[in-house]
Amino acid sequence: MVRRVVRRVVRQVVRSMARRGGGVARPAPVVRRGVARLWAPWRMTYVGGAGTPPGCLFCRTARTRADRPALVLARRPRAFLMLNRFPYNPGHLMVAVRRHAARFDQLTADERTDVIDLTALAERALAAEYRPHGINYGANVGRVAGAGFPGHLHLHLVPRWDGDTNFMPVVGETKVLPESLTRTWSRLRRAIQGLARSTDRGASR
Repeated sequence: MVRRVVRRVVRQVVRSMARRGGGVARPAPVVRRGVARLWAPWRMTYVGGAGTPPGCLFCRTARTRADRPALVLARRPRAFLMLNRFPYNPGHLMVAVRRHAARFDQLTADERTDVIDLTALAERALAAEYRPHGINYGANVGRVAGAGFPGHLHLHLVPRWDGDTNFMPVVGETKVLPESLTRTWSRLRRAIQGLARSTDRGASR
């Protein structure tokens, strides 16, 4: 990708100099060496089952008890914490209320408490395992606001690091994710379990 961009820029500069009478010889024709390939064999699992199930993702996730396949990291009586299956960055998390409610003003006090409790837990787990330099928080309410599942409130947490936006998204419009979802889930689940043990020890003193 970068080589193609560099070759294109060089050809444009050479043509411009030739038009100005710079006496530059015409560049040799570029030899095409075939299609560039970016190998991502772990995506075969997704490609093989890429059909989108009907209905609401968060309602399905609230009903299932299989945490690992659903990428659920922690549950509370009225909310749960899960990985985003299409992350912007490693550790991209979502906190969703269990009930199919669209806005914060539709939540009960107990639901709001569970959402904030899990948000704080997500912050601690990310800090323990990934040490991000910052976190973006966001909630899209309604399809016009960009909600993928309008009608079911969820909060995004995207960890950020200095320099996590490099030439790939800027030049190639491609985001490189250096870790698989299963690895991210295992790391954060372990961090959350460690935090729970620390809390239990503190409470028993």
